[in-house]
Amino acid sequence: MRTPFIVALTLAALTGSGCGAKREDTSTPQKALDAIARMIEEGHPEGLPQMIEIKARDVTFDDGVTEASAIENVKDKMAQMIGQLWRVSKKIKARFPEELSKEAAVGGQIAAREGFDYRELAKRVLGDPFGFLSEQRARMTVEDLGDGTAAILFDDEPAYGGLLTMVETPDGWRVSVPVDTLRSNEYWPDTRHEWAVIASMMLGIENSLCDFEAEFDDGKIRSVREAGERVGRLVGESVVVQSVIYAMMKRKDDAPATR
Repeated sequence: MRTPFIVALTLAALTGSGCGAKREDTSTPQKALDAIARMIEEGHPEGLPQMIEIKARDVTFDDGVTEASAIENVKDKMAQMIGQLWRVSKKIKARFPEELSKEAAVGGQIAAREGFDYRELAKRVLGDPFGFLSEQRARMTVEDLGDGTAAILFDDEPAYGGLLTMVETPDGWRVSVPVDTLRSNEYWPDTRHEWAVIASMMLGIENSLCDFEAEFDDGKIRSVREAGERVGRLVGESVVVQSVIYAMMKRKDDAPATR
């Protein structure tokens, strides 16, 4: 069964504005990029989803929900999930600081040797959920193109072949998801129910992290390795179930979205 797109989307979210978050100045591309870095540095990563612009079609589904509202619901659920991930990460750092440092040092070697593994990924994400963004920040710059868009550059070269860009919105500058490119992928959400499954996937991950946190607080997790294995299993099972549901929906719904 072909579910890699949904799995990749979910994992990206894990390595990815909640209510009450302070309003950041995003009036220029550079200020928006600085705001993203500041959210991570100051411990407010739940604001990251609102820094993403996903262009919605002018579509209203059968239940009266617009595609724009469906996308906002996904962002809200992602913000809650990221907030829960951040809380769990802080607890793990506080309880296992030395072991976490050792695991971080060997984690990349294990991943390279053994290939993709939910448990290894879970350990790395738990230890430093947004480490990739922090590490890459020094290499990132932006170039305002003067037409309401901006290029994000890595080492002065267009990021990911120019796919990663920024766009000016009424709320400020945001990182733009290349919807026109992704929509050609058969697994891009196209209906109300498909967007709802993506939102449910975010909620499922958050619930899995809540279950893990309860076990962690009860003293049932005795090492970073156990933490990674447990979170990998809880989250992995949730993602797989939702991915299967989504893939079955996409297989059945070959027709365009109801408008």
